[in-house]
Formats: sequence, C-alpha cells, structure tokens
Amino acid sequence: MRKLTALFLLLLSFSSFAAIDAFNFSSAEQEKDYHALTQELRCPQCQNNNIADSNATIAVDMRHKVLELLQKGHSKQEIVDYMVDRYGHFVTYDPPLTVATIALWVIPAMLVIFGVVILFRRQPKATQSTVTTAPLLSDDEKQRLHNLLKEKKS
Repeated sequence: MRKLTALFLLLLSFSSFAAIDAFNFSSAEQEKDYHALTQELRCPQCQNNNIADSNATIAVDMRHKVLELLQKGHSKQEIVDYMVDRYGHFVTYDPPLTVATIALWVIPAMLVIFGVVILFRRQPKATQSTVTTAPLLSDDEKQRLHNLLKEKKS
C-alpha cells in the first residue's frame, strides 16, 4: 500500500513542474496592455483559445513576442499588426471585412435561397390529355368487355 501511495504522489508531483510565465513589467500600463493583448490574440494551433489560456508552444512564443514588443515601446495596434502579418487574420477574433469574408457569409445564404426556390417552385398542372393515356372504349367494346367479365364470374 505504501508503494502505491508513493507512486501516486510521485505522479502527482509532475504537475508541479508545469511552466508558469512570470514576467517583469516596467509599468502597470505595460502589464495591462500585455494581459489585454494575450486575451485578444487567438492561438493558431488551439483554434478557439487565446494565447493567454493556451499552453501550445506557438502560444508561448507569441506571449514572449508580445512582451518583447511591448518592452521595445510598440503600441497595442502595432503588435496586433505584427501578429496579423506573421500569422494571418485568424489570430484576431474580429477579422476585417474583405471579399473573402463577405463570400463566406453570402455564398451559403445564396445556396439556401436557391434550394428553397427549387423546392417550392410551382410545377405545371397536368392537363386531361396528359393524365389520360389510354383511349376511351367505344360502345361495342364496352359491351364486349361487360360480356367477358360476366362469363368469367359464372
């Protein structure tokens, strides 16, 4: 039992080696900007996590780059522009309105409208000539059919 407990405690202790970023900021304003930027930049690997919440290697690198650029005196917008230039508009949660983003919204809507139009498009009404394909029987043929059916019953 003691060995099992020791093994459990050993495995539990590995979580204490997880890295925690401890940065030294030159001002409270710089720290505020850092936290704001890391909250608004998206991790390219984690898809919907911001770089503050992600432990992916690229997110760690991005956090370090944000701090480096802040310490060099870059503004928040300059840092966002740097990240967009490097990783694309995906790193921002609010991409600009471009032809591509308009197409992403308009094309699916147009396909839905097109499908609804096709589904509810009025079909031409059938006329009597298209419904009746067999010619009508003459009186002699009707009498002969009647006699045949009568013979079959008996």
